[in-house]
Amino acid sequence: MTDPDTARPDVVSLAPSATATLDAIGASDRLLGATTHCDVDVPAVGGWLTPDYDRLAELDPDLVCTSDALQREIRDELDGRGYRVHHVEPATLSDVLDTFIAVGEAVGRPEAGETLRADAEARLDAVAERVAGKPRPVVYCEEWSDPPMAAGNWVPDAVVAAGGRYPFVEPGERSREVDAERVVDANPEYAILHICGRGERVDPGVVGERAWAVDPEVHVVDDSLLNQPSPRLVDGIERLAEILH
Repeated sequence: MTDPDTARPDVVSLAPSATATLDAIGASDRLLGATTHCDVDVPAVGGWLTPDYDRLAELDPDLVCTSDALQREIRDELDGRGYRVHHVEPATLSDVLDTFIAVGEAVGRPEAGETLRADAEARLDAVAERVAGKPRPVVYCEEWSDPPMAAGNWVPDAVVAAGGRYPFVEPGERSREVDAERVVDANPEYAILHICGRGERVDPGVVGERAWAVDPEVHVVDDSLLNQPSPRLVDGIERLAEILH
């Protein structure tokens, strides 16, 4: 393996969020490889939860990026194989913003990470100003449909930042299965479908087909806008604000 103390390390990203963040701070030129789920033109190194360790060894990176509790075993495997690993587990919107700085520091571009966070905060402040004083509708966000899963982690924060209310999961808690009674009691005015791995390829009629005595306005958004803890999440909050207000 090459020198792990290289100021500008060559990187393999095993997390789409890390790939998007590296691109946003101008460090995509350091990418040797990424997962098949990443939107970048570099060699594929397997899937998010199924990395190709042989291909990784061939690429010989200085740094490997992972993210989320679901990649802890991968992180540990990489540690055991002698790789330098940058691993993050953001749970809230604030955590996501912190990762921008952390990724920048990991790849020798701390100022770019700080600038990215500052820009994100400015955009969020602008959204807050636009929605201030307006009624806050109840919003149901679904990240999986079979069974229906109410989105957790940073999504509750995202809804609030966009000017809505989200009584389904507390910020920072994992997504959870939701039943009809919970949804009916909350009586959401909006349902946002952002199904993992589906992009915008989702039938909005799925909500109306259920025996739920609610009639929300249904919108489909690209799953990366809400499911990915990267700069895409700020895009998602701006999109939510447009929908709600």
